[in-house]
Amino acid sequence: MAGADSARAVFLALGANAAIAVAKYAAAAVTGSGSMAAEAVHSTADCGNQLLLLLGLKRSRRAPDREHPLGFGKETYFWSFIVAIMLFSMGGLFSIYEGAHKLFAREPLSHPYIAVGVLLFSIAMEAASMAGALREVNKVRGAAALWSWFRATRNSELAVVFAEDLAALAGLVFALLAVLAAWLLDDPLYDALGSLAIGALLMVVALAVGAQVMQLLVGQGVEAPVRQAMVEHFEADPAVEAVLELLTLHMGADVMVAVKAKMREHPTQAALVDAINDAEASFKARFPQVRWIFFEPDVRD
Repeated sequence: MAGADSARAVFLALGANAAIAVAKYAAAAVTGSGSMAAEAVHSTADCGNQLLLLLGLKRSRRAPDREHPLGFGKETYFWSFIVAIMLFSMGGLFSIYEGAHKLFAREPLSHPYIAVGVLLFSIAMEAASMAGALREVNKVRGAAALWSWFRATRNSELAVVFAEDLAALAGLVFALLAVLAAWLLDDPLYDALGSLAIGALLMVVALAVGAQVMQLLVGQGVEAPVRQAMVEHFEADPAVEAVLELLTLHMGADVMVAVKAKMREHPTQAALVDAINDAEASFKARFPQVRWIFFEPDVRD
């Protein structure tokens, strides 16, 4: 199974969003655009989100201790869930507030061509970040459609970065259309509507990310095709007669496996133990993401 470098995708998104945020704040101050202000806050929230994802990645790699024998891998899910909350609140709710405010206090745009230039620059930067995230996604999704991969993936950091980049790119297009309409039609209403559309988009994406990460927080096993491959691998072992049960649990980047199997007859207990150890070694070589495996020989489920 090919692995994606989540940290690379996060760093790429952080660099792009930092540059975009600076440009947007400057343009919002000059133009007075509500859509631009909403996008500036969105980019700032994204920068904070990426820093939290990097923190989660670092903390999840701590070595197991006596109180946390299975390590800290699931901590990355916690920080990913915090990111979803921030995307909903700092991004979505603020954008809707800004749009509602502009509906009742409409002000014409000042120097709209500056806003258009900044938005085009931001779209180019965000497209580069999105391309980087897609490269990492394509390493692991195989032939699955992007939506199917997003619903099934156990890589919370990559899912969050992908969703953020997608929302940011769509939001920038909304903002560009809103600014162009407000400028060309000389009506600031379109700028306010653009901010409202950006807010609604961010809230929908935040809810989708939150729902996905919640499954991992609660405790989610490997994807169904991977589990089937694990069962088939054990049953192909000459020492294993049948797999009675196989349970998996994602712990961040690592996986825990508990298997109950009916073993073939062995002349001695030592021979049985050796056969189990060989089966575990072969299994870990085939599935390197598995860090812990608990093997129970039995005769019935």
